Amino acid sequence: MEKLTYTHNADAAAVIAQTYDTPPLAYVRSYGCQQNVNDGEKIRGVLMDIGFGVCDSVEQADLILFNTCAVREHAEQRVFGNVGALKKLKEKNPRLIIGVCGCMAQQKHIVDKLRASYPYVDLVFGVDGIDRLPAMLVERLHRGKRYLETPVERNAVVEELPIRRDSGFRAWLPIMYGCDNFCTYCIVPYVRGRERSRTPADVLAEFKTLVEQGYKEITLLGQNVNSYGKGLEEKTDFADLLNLLCTVPGDYQIRFMTSHPKDASRKLIDTIAAQDHLCKHIHLPVQSGSDRILKEMNRHYTVAQYMDLVNYAKEKIPGVTFSSDIIVGFPGETEEDFATTLEFAKKCGFAKMHIFPYSKRKGTPAAEMPDQVDEAVKSERAARLAKVDEELHQQMLQSTVGKVEEVLFEQPVDDEHMEGLCGPYLRVVVPGTAELANTIVKVKITGIKEDFLLGELN
Repeated sequence: MEKLTYTHNADAAAVIAQTYDTPPLAYVRSYGCQQNVNDGEKIRGVLMDIGFGVCDSVEQADLILFNTCAVREHAEQRVFGNVGALKKLKEKNPRLIIGVCGCMAQQKHIVDKLRASYPYVDLVFGVDGIDRLPAMLVERLHRGKRYLETPVERNAVVEELPIRRDSGFRAWLPIMYGCDNFCTYCIVPYVRGRERSRTPADVLAEFKTLVEQGYKEITLLGQNVNSYGKGLEEKTDFADLLNLLCTVPGDYQIRFMTSHPKDASRKLIDTIAAQDHLCKHIHLPVQSGSDRILKEMNRHYTVAQYMDLVNYAKEKIPGVTFSSDIIVGFPGETEEDFATTLEFAKKCGFAKMHIFPYSKRKGTPAAEMPDQVDEAVKSERAARLAKVDEELHQQMLQSTVGKVEEVLFEQPVDDEHMEGLCGPYLRVVVPGTAELANTIVKVKITGIKEDFLLGELN
């Protein structure tokens, strides 16, 4: 793995200054996961570093950039629809630069489609091109020709990218990139590449900066954070990294995603139990409650092994909660398989389930599997599972009444009430004013209203 450091591109800044009479504006829209959101923040940071401002409207923009997701077909269709809607805008303003980047652009058939069917798209680059964006813009502005990068895996980690974060109190912090798991339904390893871990020193340095800047909730990101450290020269794992970060003094909470059950260890559970800065909530995607389907998914664990980890966590961490991702309608999933998943979800008592009807992804093994499930069946199963999710959510709300929870307050509900999130990722509303924003305060939970908790400052 190659380690690179971003440096300011003075040539790009000069070209931007010469090309535009006033600082140009960029509209950057990110689709998909938190990693994509963080990538979008870095894209804005790099653009601002060479002289762009940012805006919230495509009509105001001199550069429009869609940072895309490839996990589900619906996300791709939305991007193509939104790109198509820009054609008239480009006709009115020929100087407008339109770009598509991210996971979709890491697939050759997508790049070919953009090249052939969307001639007004000027820039296309994949997930590893953010640091090269200034040079791409120089090429586009100098030559006046489209810059469509051929997808290629880049085994590198780029440090010190400038960033313009979306929030002043919640920050995303990638600790690794890529994935080695190759679940049969998932396109991520093909577009994000192999696993690459940042060094503990680099993660710690960025983490300290975030704490010093006043961020109260810092979420560590990786496609599989539990495999952090593989390939590094120094012997370290994810639990070791968490313990290192928790030595930083300050008033903050740490969350992380995503954990893979096959790599989640008892050492990790013991670390969460021991460190006060770590939220007692674990997002642990199970994907299915059927061992047969898990094997077809190439997940490398059984329902019993998953449940053993959940039970160990409940024993070691009082009040711990779990959320999960579940795919319904995976190829070959029978009604019996789905019924097993329903019962397993109830047994685990998930605080939240993120439910996804299976989406066929070109280039993955599952896309070629027989017995593809009908879309109507997928929708019906998703609806049934969503009903269970709502029942479990209400049970979680009920079980929280009377407890004292730490709440990170975000924004006013009105002039007399503030809203925030407690450890299990439940919304809490209390009497209070804007002075509570960006603070972590203990709250006594007093009741429930609809899908959120009511409380009072403890």
